[in-house]
Amino acid sequence: QVHLVESGGGLVQAGGSLSLSCEASGRAFTTYAMGWFRQAPGKERELVAHISWSGSRTYYADSVKGRFTISRDGAKNTVNLQMNSLKPEDTAVYYCAAKYGSTWSAGPPGFWGQGTQVTVSS
Repeated sequence: QVHLVESGGGLVQAGGSLSLSCEASGRAFTTYAMGWFRQAPGKERELVAHISWSGSRTYYADSVKGRFTISRDGAKNTVNLQMNSLKPEDTAVYYCAAKYGSTWSAGPPGFWGQGTQVTVSS
């Protein structure tokens, strides 16, 4: 069992930055690949980025590539999402997720956080 708690959401103007953090507790953090999803009102939840257990492999959705950076800190059991050059279309609830294994394999995550709201004003 892995318990995930996100923090760092809020309101920011377009062009600004926010940093999200997800703290994991429970089973060994390094045995899980980690990801960030988001869900905007009326839309399906979408994968934003993921990172392998070692941190050596990352993936970004085209919509955030070059603007967002995912990273993890094994000592602190955290995974972070640095979001720069934010756009109003980035407004959503952002969820942290964990998937057992060294890399982000096919299939849904096994564990989810409760979500944190990010609102980007124009």
